[in-house]
Amino acid sequence: MSFSYLKQLPTPEEIKQTYPLSEACQKIKQKRDAEIARVLRGESDKFLVIIGPCSADKEEPVMDYIHRLAKVNEQTKDKLIIIPRIYTNKPRTTGEGYKGIATQPDPEAKPDMVAGLIAVRKLHLRAIEETGLSAADEMLYPENWDYINDLLSYVAIGARSVEDQQHRLTVSGFDVASGMKNPTSGDFSVMLNSVYAAQHPHHFVHRGWEVDTTGNPLSHVILRGAVNKRGVAIPNYHYEDLIRLNEMYEKMDLVNPACIVDANHSNSNKKYAEQVRIVKEVMHNRKESDIIHKLVKGVMIESYICPGNQKIGEHIYGKSITDPCLGWEDSKQLIYDIAEMNAK
Repeated sequence: MSFSYLKQLPTPEEIKQTYPLSEACQKIKQKRDAEIARVLRGESDKFLVIIGPCSADKEEPVMDYIHRLAKVNEQTKDKLIIIPRIYTNKPRTTGEGYKGIATQPDPEAKPDMVAGLIAVRKLHLRAIEETGLSAADEMLYPENWDYINDLLSYVAIGARSVEDQQHRLTVSGFDVASGMKNPTSGDFSVMLNSVYAAQHPHHFVHRGWEVDTTGNPLSHVILRGAVNKRGVAIPNYHYEDLIRLNEMYEKMDLVNPACIVDANHSNSNKKYAEQVRIVKEVMHNRKESDIIHKLVKGVMIESYICPGNQKIGEHIYGKSITDPCLGWEDSKQLIYDIAEMNAK
C-alpha cells in the first residue's frame, strides 16, 4: 500500500544533450510539420498515412520497416505524407503485459525506464537521420513529451487517455498535429470535448512547473471504433458516421475540423486484414462526398514486416508482439492504392 522510489530519472534536457538532433534534421522535421499542418488546415490536398507497428518493440526490425516506408514515400510524395508509427508506449487495459520500449526496452527483461527513455529517443532520432521521416507516437504519459518534443511530427492520445484532464491540457501546449481518439464507448461528444480542450489555452502544472499554454489548433479527432456494453465491436468509419461527425463539428467552436480514420482496433475488431477493405471504403466515401473529402485528412494503419502477431519469446523478425498487424507486401500495395484513390 505504498510507493518504493527506485531511482530518479534523468531530465529531458540531460537526455537531449546526450542524444541531440542535428540542425539539418531540425530543418527536415520543421518542413514535415509544416506540410502536415497544411493538410489539417485544408490548404493541401495531400493525404496523411500514419502507418507502422502496433508497438515499436525492437530497434532493428522497426528501422528496417521505416527504411522500406521511406522508399514508398519517395514514390508517392506528390499525393501522400507518410508518417511512420513509432509507438513506444503500449496502454494496457488491466495494467499487465508489455508496456513498450519506454518501460521495457528488452521485452524479455525487467523494466528499465532510464534505458527506455534513451531507447525511445535513439529510435526516433535514427528514423529522421536515416530516412528523413519524422514519426508519430502515442503520448500515454504526458510528462514524456519533453523528452521527444523536438522529434515528433504527430501525437496520438489513446481511447483510454482521451477523457483525462492532464492529457487534454498537455496537448494544448503541443506544437504539432495531435489526434484525439474516440473513447472506447465511442461517444463522439467526449472526443470533440477533448479537441475543444486541446485547442484552447490553459493554466496548469506540468513536470513540476506552473505553466500556461496557447492552445493547439492542429488537434483533431481519430475514429477507432467502439465497444458496446456487451463487448461487441462497433465500427465508426462508415459514411453515416462521418457525416454525423461533421455535423457535430459544425456545432462546436473548433478550428481546422479534421478526422483520421484508424482502420484497426474496434473498427476492424482487430482482424488486421480488414484494414485494406476499411481504408478503401473510406477513400471511396471521400470521392462520393465533398463533406467527407474535406473532413477525412488521413488514415491510421497497423502494419509491420510479417503479418499477424506472435508471443513474446518467439523471436520472429518483424512480427508484432502486441496486436496483429498487416504484413509489408499488403501494406505497400495499400499505400499505392491510397495514392491512386487520392488522385484528382
